[in-house]
Amino acid sequence: QVSLVESGGGSVQAGGSLRLSCTSSRYLYTAMAWVRQASGKEREGVAIITPTGEATDYAHSVKGRFTISRDNAKNTLYLQMHSLKPEDTAMYCCGGGGSWTRIVLLKRSTFQYWGQGNEVNRSS
Repeated sequence: QVSLVESGGGSVQAGGSLRLSCTSSRYLYTAMAWVRQASGKEREGVAIITPTGEATDYAHSVKGRFTISRDNAKNTLYLQMHSLKPEDTAMYCCGGGGSWTRIVLLKRSTFQYWGQGNEVNRSS
């Protein structure tokens, strides 16, 4: 069994930046991804990365502002977020233990492991 633990969330002012981290209890040589769910909305895939990090894919809503990366030596996945907008306010979860797919096709069943989530709040 693998556990994923997110950290780095919080509140940020308009146009601010945050970096989320997701640490795995053991090395996952699989694609990994970030998803988010805002209050009253459906879950949305945010970004996905291949096992070695050579390829990534982003939701249209975050492209150019967010960057997904991973440090396999540290068993850690990252999401660097810049120019945060009100609509970025959500619970962000990381996932792993599955195959690569386009981010628009990502489902909960795509990955075997999911973290509990970390809240990001873009304050007014």
